[in-house]
Amino acid sequence: MDESLLPNVTQFLVQIDPFDKLPKAVVRELAQQIKIIYVGQGEVVDLSSDKQEKHLYIIRSGEMEQRKKNGVLRARLESEDLFGFTFLDSEVNDEQGYQAIAIENCLLYLIPHSALQTLFKQTPEYAEHFASQAQVRLNSALDVVWSNREKGLFIRKVKDVASGRIAVVTADMSIQAVAHEMRMIKRTSCAVIYENDQIVGLITDRDMTKRVIAEGYPIDLPIKGVMTSTPLIVSPDDLVLHAASLMMQYNVRNLPVVEDNKVVGLLTTSHLVQNHRMQAIFLIEKIKYAVSVNELAELTAERQAIFEALVEGKVVPETIGKVMAMIFDAYTRRLINIMIDKLGEPPCEFSWIVAGSHARNEVHCLTDQDSAIVLSDEATANDRIYFKHLAEFVTQGLDRCDYPLCTGNYMASTDKWCQPLNMWQHYYKKWVANPEYERLLNISVFLEIRTVFGNPQFEKQLHECMHTHIRNNKEFLGILVKDATNTNPPLGIFNSLVLEKSGENKQTLNIKKYAINLIIDLARIYALAVGSDALHTEARFEAAKKAGVLSDDAFKNIMGAYRFILSFRFGHQLAALKEGKLPDNHINPDSFGSFERKHLKDAFRIIADQQDAAKLRFGNH
Repeated sequence: MDESLLPNVTQFLVQIDPFDKLPKAVVRELAQQIKIIYVGQGEVVDLSSDKQEKHLYIIRSGEMEQRKKNGVLRARLESEDLFGFTFLDSEVNDEQGYQAIAIENCLLYLIPHSALQTLFKQTPEYAEHFASQAQVRLNSALDVVWSNREKGLFIRKVKDVASGRIAVVTADMSIQAVAHEMRMIKRTSCAVIYENDQIVGLITDRDMTKRVIAEGYPIDLPIKGVMTSTPLIVSPDDLVLHAASLMMQYNVRNLPVVEDNKVVGLLTTSHLVQNHRMQAIFLIEKIKYAVSVNELAELTAERQAIFEALVEGKVVPETIGKVMAMIFDAYTRRLINIMIDKLGEPPCEFSWIVAGSHARNEVHCLTDQDSAIVLSDEATANDRIYFKHLAEFVTQGLDRCDYPLCTGNYMASTDKWCQPLNMWQHYYKKWVANPEYERLLNISVFLEIRTVFGNPQFEKQLHECMHTHIRNNKEFLGILVKDATNTNPPLGIFNSLVLEKSGENKQTLNIKKYAINLIIDLARIYALAVGSDALHTEARFEAAKKAGVLSDDAFKNIMGAYRFILSFRFGHQLAALKEGKLPDNHINPDSFGSFERKHLKDAFRIIADQQDAAKLRFGNH
């Protein structure tokens, strides 16, 4: 390499992963061995044919895509991305190789594999960075594999990571007394503040520095004068990923861990940085800082890669749904904020709510949009115009990001679903009082709602309104049960299996229609029967069990069936993605092995039994 280029090349490398993990002297040594090449648009780099000297490729500028030998997309890459890791492994057969094609003119840096192998022999601790890179950097790979360490973080809960050391004080304690409790007694950087047995605030050592010391605030005054009011909290059973997402979204460094209004621990950013990279966390961060719909749309392949990694990693379906829902939430919030930046601040309070699988935190790669806007009752006609523009931008933007528009138009961009709070309350009253087909369909969509942006009190008021009307109409639950049990699961895989009779999905089983939706409907009925606001299907059955309307055996059976069927569907969708096909819910029974047949029969039988039990318990006689 021309020595005059060396400083520029080195400076570029030390800023990107994984070279930023290496000593600068080591990076400079590698940079000296780099070969620089130019690849024109449409030109192919065939790594498997590189017999003489294999290289690790670094994209300095431009964009490329990787295609497997059968033409299936493997990844899309841009500046600062790396490829060629596969060939660092001497055991990988060249038949498993791929081609890299320049989508536009590209400048590439090539590091000889021999130089990297020498580095690994001298300093084995650096080899891990490059091995994991093959799993992490291929943002849109169809065959992403996550290390055990990365997979484990998804299924870990806050209680497994958080510290039990946290100060608990009262709002009337002096600043000095609180500081003494934090520093000398608990030796922690954070204190949770109670008043009348309720958590009302939070104070950190950084807050003390900024609000007390820097401002010369008297230290004998009550701590409530400088505390952060209504702090964010997490549950011990929340995913670590959820907590990390909150920290990034609200730019906080400490989250109290609270169970039954009692502080049981503290989660800090230091607990998270001790763990390895989490691709979903970095995707959420990218979403947060995207400035246009185009930028957000470019992240779609990375989202798919995360879904595939979770499925391949055998992560429990509940966790997969929650992770994908957090990403969906992040897209939605970012699009709302982008449009607010263009339109100006909202003219009145509002709540952007989501419904269906999104509200239940059961998102997967086929989830479409179900959304609505609840406006303040003070909203004017001009205000409605503002929110019409906002809703249209967000729903179309989500569609661009491969969250399809709802075919039934249950979206905030539809005038009917962008209404003041009092109109929404009127809707619920009407739907419950006289649940004819169309109204039953409407309430089925909006029986589960969740706020992703705006005033969460609107959602709370609507939940209260819904439960009040359902309690006052004893026939409603029976009508819901009748509708939910009109469809039965196929109890015989071959004999009475319900197959599509025509169309492109002819002779396939719709696993969503004849299994998954039936369980979701049952969970919804049980939750309403016990007055639970739980949204997640498993949490709804859990609430029914705690209330004594679902036996422990029945709970275990329906949960086993639900988890197996979800895993079965995810596996089917993953196989489609790996073959370069569009995923769907249509399963060909000819593809069933004996294992699948046996367990699907068991699952369908459990669903049918639970439908019968629901008819007996809640049906009208």
